[in-house]
Amino acid sequence: MNASHASTPHAGHYYVPQPSLYPVFLSGGMFLLALGFILLMNKFAPGPWVMTAGAAVIIFVLFRWFGAVIGENQRGAYSDWEDQSFRQGMIWFIGSEVMFFAAFFAALFYCRTISVPALAGMDPLFTLYQGYSGGWPTSGPKGASFTPMGAWGIPAINTALLLTSGVTLTWAHWGLMKDKRSQLNLGLILTVLLGVIFLGFQAYEYHHAYTELGLTMGAGVYGATFFMLTGFHGFHVTLGAIMLAVVAGRSLSGHFDSKRHFAFEAVAWYWHFVDVVWLLLFVVIYWL
Repeated sequence: MNASHASTPHAGHYYVPQPSLYPVFLSGGMFLLALGFILLMNKFAPGPWVMTAGAAVIIFVLFRWFGAVIGENQRGAYSDWEDQSFRQGMIWFIGSEVMFFAAFFAALFYCRTISVPALAGMDPLFTLYQGYSGGWPTSGPKGASFTPMGAWGIPAINTALLLTSGVTLTWAHWGLMKDKRSQLNLGLILTVLLGVIFLGFQAYEYHHAYTELGLTMGAGVYGATFFMLTGFHGFHVTLGAIMLAVVAGRSLSGHFDSKRHFAFEAVAWYWHFVDVVWLLLFVVIYWL
């Protein structure tokens, strides 16, 4: 079974690849990853090894599977039918990501504007929270003290970095549409570099929060929502930087032209979505 088998598309026909075992292997890798995590949480020694094996299988399958799709595209197996299908799939994927972050923003809204003030408004004669003011940021009625993360240090720098990366990616897109390979390649490389610098600053910010500010995952509702939202965003930046690096490598290999470049556009959509989410995070988490 070989997913890389391709034939020249005929007009009006949708390309259908040969049956493949990649989905089976990917499911097995995800199972091992989840199993290893469960073992790790329950302090079983094989947990980390099982997780590593699962992650290795997933990375291997994704590398081979996406490589097969790229090979099919380069051999001309895809037509406008497949291009439309890929675009619709990416739109639905980004839509699911919008709802993913919407759920976490909603949790923050509920905690900050409903549950925290409600605790402060309870009659202290019938609660354990006597003297609790309910201000924000808070670690809760019985939480440890901490210093909230300021907006105008590293977060402001990271905002500038991501906004600049959106500009360099758009500049690369212009180069692609005008068939200017040097502009396309340079714009992609700069975008990847800015994303990596962003992640480096975020890692430093987390270290600073834990070692100097007392801001940890255990710092009550503020700490939990802070790391939940910024951590998931950092994970998405990591995925976006990896995808941009792959696209940059393909571009340096001569892939893409002004007519057919779905992979570039899909990653660009994703990266701009990540930029917008960060702007919301900066305002809601750091600034307000």
